[in-house]
Amino acid sequence: MSTSGSVGSPLVGEWRELLARHARVNEALERELQRKHRLSVTEFEALQRLAEKDANGCRLQQLVDDVHMSQSALSRLIGRLHDEGLVDRRSCSEDRRGIYACITDAGRARLAEAEPTQAEVLERTLGAGA
Repeated sequence: MSTSGSVGSPLVGEWRELLARHARVNEALERELQRKHRLSVTEFEALQRLAEKDANGCRLQQLVDDVHMSQSALSRLIGRLHDEGLVDRRSCSEDRRGIYACITDAGRARLAEAEPTQAEVLERTLGAGA
């Protein structure tokens, strides 16, 4: 099997740098959000996306693409956030199979505490001179 032209390609180099940069930022975010706010990066992202929705929240299916998770993984994540009182879940009245998630006041408070940490980590890892 020939890999002629791909090894050492500028695009391969860019791809590897993108992966490495993502890993550095994600690791730094994960560490700081867990340490300071007891949130994973994906929990933080789900809360942030829910906070951007209207007061009715949104269907879990809509969040799947936003947080880049499978339906089942997102459902488990929302379950954990619900158990902590950060998210409410309810069935969709039009489609009993659909589940809606809505951020609670406690979820908004935890998110508000964590957003400056996210900003600090992003500035440190992605800002000028990083």
